[in-house]
Amino acid sequence: MSDKKINVAVVGCGNCFSSLYQGLEYYKNIGPDESESIPGIMFSDIGGYEIQDIEVVAVIDVDKRKVGKSTGEAIFEKPNCARVYADVSPGPTVAMGHVYDGVSDHMLEQPEDVGFRVSDSDSVDVVKLLKDNKVDILINYLPVGSQEATEFYAQASIDAGVAFLNCIPVFIASDEVWEKKFKIAGLPIVGDDMRSQFGASILSQVLQELAFDRGMVVDFHQQVNIGGNSDFNNMMVQSRLASKKISKENVIRAQNELREIPVAKDSLFAGPSTYIPYLKDNKVAYFNLRMKGFGDAPVDVDSKLSVQESENSTGVVIDAIRYLKVAKELGITGALKGPSAWTQKTPPVQLTYSQAKEECEALAKRELSKLVQE
Repeated sequence: MSDKKINVAVVGCGNCFSSLYQGLEYYKNIGPDESESIPGIMFSDIGGYEIQDIEVVAVIDVDKRKVGKSTGEAIFEKPNCARVYADVSPGPTVAMGHVYDGVSDHMLEQPEDVGFRVSDSDSVDVVKLLKDNKVDILINYLPVGSQEATEFYAQASIDAGVAFLNCIPVFIASDEVWEKKFKIAGLPIVGDDMRSQFGASILSQVLQELAFDRGMVVDFHQQVNIGGNSDFNNMMVQSRLASKKISKENVIRAQNELREIPVAKDSLFAGPSTYIPYLKDNKVAYFNLRMKGFGDAPVDVDSKLSVQESENSTGVVIDAIRYLKVAKELGITGALKGPSAWTQKTPPVQLTYSQAKEECEALAKRELSKLVQE
């Protein structure tokens, strides 16, 4: 473990952050003999940084059951339902954030145990909070559909001189205007919309890649997701779901575009389908690919994936945090193309699985690839 630390702030004390905070505690005492093979972690060392070097120094939320409590308490408050798998330290007190469009009317109308309840506390000065805590990276874990709120925190990140990790499908890193703002400020950004370690998006991507690499014609690709956490509940509002569906379909569509293969109308569907409270943080994804092989012979693939959704995203975020820290030290600004393609559904530049991995391996060694230098 290095003597250096990566100070992280988080906006959105929900299920994903609960799993991240627990995970940092869970792997805190990994010994040298174990560090090369950590379940759920793709790279144990990125630029000299290990999991133990990440420290959460500030947390922001708007729910009255979390604001004012220690992080160690707040991550287990309703409507969070992520699996409890580690004893945690108290951590920083959760500060009151700025609501904007981060809370939908739908979530306010939901029952107490699955809905949001906004605090009437005064909102924190976000830029001051980030500066006072010497934050390196701000992670955006807001609910899907939080356009105005995400833009507010992205600007606060710039004003405070902090790198930004955008884990939701509000397009910041992949937006030319926003990406330029981070570049001018001399800051790196990774986004948009985090992938899971072994989730529906990466499975759809590699199935599509495999089909093309084996000479198949893909006529139809379907990915249907169901779950029972607040993310799925929030996306029952169609207007908030729209960006998520675009982002998930981007992953599959990109594999066609990289090979200059047209995407036929109605040949693709990917996205959350329904909210089933019983499932809690268990997400279940169903896949169907209909293809043609030699002699136009039909080939169908049906598969199912079941994961604990929040934990499944944690390892990816831990890697993205370290890529941002290394990039900041190397003076790389703007959107990190390789790490964004590796860890996010809608990066500024879509890459194949192997291309994205190569880019990340280079940065992990503190090497500047051609893509970084463009």
